[in-house]
Amino acid sequence: MLKIKICGITNAVDALKACEYGADALGFIFAKSPRKINPKAAKQIIKRVPRFIARVGVFVNADKADVLRIIKECGLDTLQFHGEETDKYCAFFQKYCKIIKAFRIKDKYSINAIKNYNHAHAYLLDSYSKDVYGGTGYTFSYNLLRNTRFKRPVIISGGINEKNWRKIANTLHPFAFDVSSSIERSPGKKNLKKMRDLIKQVKLLQI
Repeated sequence: MLKIKICGITNAVDALKACEYGADALGFIFAKSPRKINPKAAKQIIKRVPRFIARVGVFVNADKADVLRIIKECGLDTLQFHGEETDKYCAFFQKYCKIIKAFRIKDKYSINAIKNYNHAHAYLLDSYSKDVYGGTGYTFSYNLLRNTRFKRPVIISGGINEKNWRKIANTLHPFAFDVSSSIERSPGKKNLKKMRDLIKQVKLLQI
């Protein structure tokens, strides 16, 4: 069944509503971003989140000690690495959490780089931007994935909304969607109606 991760959570209302609507995972960004949250605030939100919801910490080229500290403080069960982290770096954290390695897709070379990663539990494919590591709100060219087979489950991110998700799902058959900016009223603040409608559409179609 197609899963949905709601990323860029910054407040308890958005987090709890996402869980109520049927989200499978929540993403908390600990890197430079308009959606960045500090560990103390994330901890308070995570304490209220049902245990069956995945709690994902998003990092970009972070120091290992900082990541370990935040895992412990917040009670994360999944890590998403969105920078230039190596496979060896990912392997270091396997004994602590599940690992999602993100790749910004620009061209075929972006796809080829993925084959070097064996220590991630899933791959997240996002739109490339020279200015930011994620949250662009734009889709990438899915033709780049044609005839590509991946060793791990694939999560698709970037510009997914209520108008295009069906086509993306039918074209790529991903394991999950990662959604953030397309369901916001401002960075870090979700539009609850958009979030509810997107989650419900995806879940109801699969019943």
